[in-house]
Amino acid sequence: MTVIDSGKVLWPLVVTFLAPLAVLVTGRNQNLRESVSFVAATITSVVILSFAPAVLQGIIFRYELFHILPGLTVSFAVDGLGFIFAFIAPFLWFFATSYNIGYMRNLKEHAQTRYYFCFAVAIFGAVGVALAANVFTLYLFYEIISIFTYPLVAHHQDEEGFEGAKKYLVYLMGTSKLFLLPAMILTYVLAGTLDFPLGDVTGGIFSEAVREAHPNLVRLTYVLFIAGLAKAALMPFHNWLPSAMVAPTPVSALLHAVAVVKAGVFSVSRIILSGFGLETMNSLGLALPTAYVAAFTIVVASLIALTKDDIKARLAYSTVSQLSYVVIGVALAVPASVQGGLLHIGHHAFSKITLFFGAGAIYVASHLKSIKMMNGLGRRMPWTFGAFGIASLSMIGMPPVCGFVSKWYLVNGVLDQGQLILLIALLLSTILNAGYFVPIFYRAFFLAPDQGTDLSHYREAPATMVVPLVFTSLVSVALGFFPGIFQSFIKVFGSF
Repeated sequence: MTVIDSGKVLWPLVVTFLAPLAVLVTGRNQNLRESVSFVAATITSVVILSFAPAVLQGIIFRYELFHILPGLTVSFAVDGLGFIFAFIAPFLWFFATSYNIGYMRNLKEHAQTRYYFCFAVAIFGAVGVALAANVFTLYLFYEIISIFTYPLVAHHQDEEGFEGAKKYLVYLMGTSKLFLLPAMILTYVLAGTLDFPLGDVTGGIFSEAVREAHPNLVRLTYVLFIAGLAKAALMPFHNWLPSAMVAPTPVSALLHAVAVVKAGVFSVSRIILSGFGLETMNSLGLALPTAYVAAFTIVVASLIALTKDDIKARLAYSTVSQLSYVVIGVALAVPASVQGGLLHIGHHAFSKITLFFGAGAIYVASHLKSIKMMNGLGRRMPWTFGAFGIASLSMIGMPPVCGFVSKWYLVNGVLDQGQLILLIALLLSTILNAGYFVPIFYRAFFLAPDQGTDLSHYREAPATMVVPLVFTSLVSVALGFFPGIFQSFIKVFGSF
């Protein structure tokens, strides 16, 4: 690996920093205000893409913005892992903006300038997390996401909204202060630095001498990191996520697919692979306990999802379950599982945003949230439910959609380790996923509407909503046929 100092690393951050300010300035003109997000998303995506050829050749770009203490800086870098998340967030922001226009205007939502401002800041935070070159920088941007998504969760400003937003903030800010901050301090005291060893997933921040001299302190530091990164929604730190479903559906899509939970599992991946490294995970016995907690989360969250009739609640528990696929993959610390886990960051993003886009389109078109009330609705909204069905196949892990590829690598990684319990959890989760997704599609297309229910006046949501969800569903299929799009960056990152 070759590390190059380059101020170009700051360009995506500058664009996503200026975008929220431009949203405020243009707030009185809704067309101009919304155009800002389109332009910023496009520029950021193009800038991130410009790094791709060099990153694929093993070049890592790095830039130190502020030097605070020896080993404590605000620094950014673009490597294979960071590239994936840094590209996904602004790319999906473009389509989320189109979807936002249809949703917010049709429902005549209030405080739209504040909404678009906070949405843009959340993307800035996500890009900052993706490009963080050390634990301190990651922590700063992780907190930015938490703070500026609070107004989005509380958007409706009613009792339910404030209650859900309060739980959201208490969980995320509480765990980061009680666990993540002490973990960062312990890391600095033990290792003398918070910088990720870029280009190396074996040794991590902690040297062999530190691991041998203070094994229990290193283990404690790891536990604090995992507990502090509650955005990954590992049980028992998951309840904020279903509670946040009081937010408008585009916010739910932001939370579940673009910024918040992806920042969580990305941060867990970065801490495990770059912070601790594969050698530390295996030598200190950290891998299997983490994988077992993730397996428990997968199965229990899937069982809860089966009981939910509200479509957003079902999708919320599906997200809790699906995120732990990433955690199992990186925690097992073998090449196949790590590739599967990291692939699932991207694959889940496109499929889950499609599902939430679909739920929002259904609500705008019919004001229905109950799955039991959707009998026959697919015949009135074929594009929406067709895209929803494709994304559901990805969540289940059916070929040729992309979820199959990441689960295939995960299963191979579990088999490499001979972990029967984890294999059973993965296979059981596939059955449970089918159990709570297939009935939605079946009701929509193959059951007749309830007696006395007239669906003739329902039709597809506005094109600004339907086109993005159809596109993201097709991307899910394309990634199933061409998984190397993300896999090539993963291989460069970990030298797999």
